[in-house]
Formats: sequence, C-alpha cells, structure tokens
Amino acid sequence: MWSIILRDIKLAIRSGGGFSLTLAFFLIVIMIVPFGVGANLDLLSRIAPGLLWIGALLSCLLSLDRIFQLDWEDGTLEALATSPIPLSGIAIAKATAHWITTGLPITLASLPLGYLLNLNYEAYFWLFTTLAIGTPTLSFIGTFGAAITVGIRRGGLLLSLLVLPLYIPTLMLGAQCVSKGTNNPLELLALISAISLMCIALLPFACAIALRANLK
Repeated sequence: MWSIILRDIKLAIRSGGGFSLTLAFFLIVIMIVPFGVGANLDLLSRIAPGLLWIGALLSCLLSLDRIFQLDWEDGTLEALATSPIPLSGIAIAKATAHWITTGLPITLASLPLGYLLNLNYEAYFWLFTTLAIGTPTLSFIGTFGAAITVGIRRGGLLLSLLVLPLYIPTLMLGAQCVSKGTNNPLELLALISAISLMCIALLPFACAIALRANLK
C-alpha cells in the first residue's frame, strides 16, 4: 500500500495535479473574494470561515477524476485488482495519497490565507483543526465517487454532482466550528471527527464494490 501511495504522490506532482494546482486554486478563490464583496474588514471576518471551507472543498474537487481514471486508461487498475492487496486497501491508499497532495497543503495554507480575510485570532486553531480532521472526509468521499464513475468518459461533472451533496455536512459543521471558535465548539468538532472516522471505516469497502462492478 505504501508503494501505491508514493506512486500516486509522484504522479500527482509530475502531472501538475498536486500541490501547486491545489494551492494556486485555493489562493485564487480567497484572493478574489475581497474584490467581489469589498474591503470591509468586519464583513470579511464574518464570512471568512465559510469562504475558507468552500475554497478547500472546491480545491479538493480539482483532482478527484485523476484518482482512478489514469490507472483505468493504461490498465494499471486491472493489474492492481489482481494483486494481493484487496480493493478496499487500494482505495485507502488512493484516498491517502489524494489527502497528502490536496488536503494537507490546504490545511497548512489556510492559516496565512485566513489572515487575508481578517479571520479572528481565536478562530485560527479551530480552522486548522477542522481542516485537518475534515479534509480526509473529502478525500475518502471523493475516492468513492471516483470509483463509481471510473471508466465513464468525461465523468468529471458527474463526479462533482455525486460528491458535492455528500460534502455539505462536513462543510457546514467545519464553517460553524470556526465561526464559533471563541465559544469552544467541541460538540461540532466531535461531529466532524465522527463523520471522518465513519468515512474512513466504511467507504473503502463501498469503493471496492464499485470498482469490482466496473472491472467486470
């Protein structure tokens, strides 16, 4: 599994779908907001939690179609399916590689970008924590959607339509947790953690079922 993770990280970086593209898109989304809503610092401070989470969500969507599609096209996915590693383990490796190349850079970049939106000082800890816990959910849900749409030509739009509704609970909880950072929102953080753990525990098996069906 580690070899699959390392391979996918290298491919993501070489193909331009890794750190640079994700961070550039995240930066662009955050940078253009003040031009649209104005330079009112109080307004930016109020909407910063939601904007940062929306930017993270959209950035994760960019590379979802690459998770299985490239391996499908060159036959690597069929070879992996016949390897000793179960399909659920392959799904875990793919989701982990996606998080390392998208979720982790977004989490680290969120702190300086929060400064651009005048994010409250007390909210920085909750922003970092919610993104660190919540972005694995985005990667595992995205991997599940990629497994369903693998083999479909130009399935990127369909993939986005499938996973976006599943992203909404994490988006709402994450933004609210950051907004209520001064009130110590441990209940919201517990819900985000529960969703993340549930996705990590269950979705690899759902991915395996979807991949098995598409490989027949």
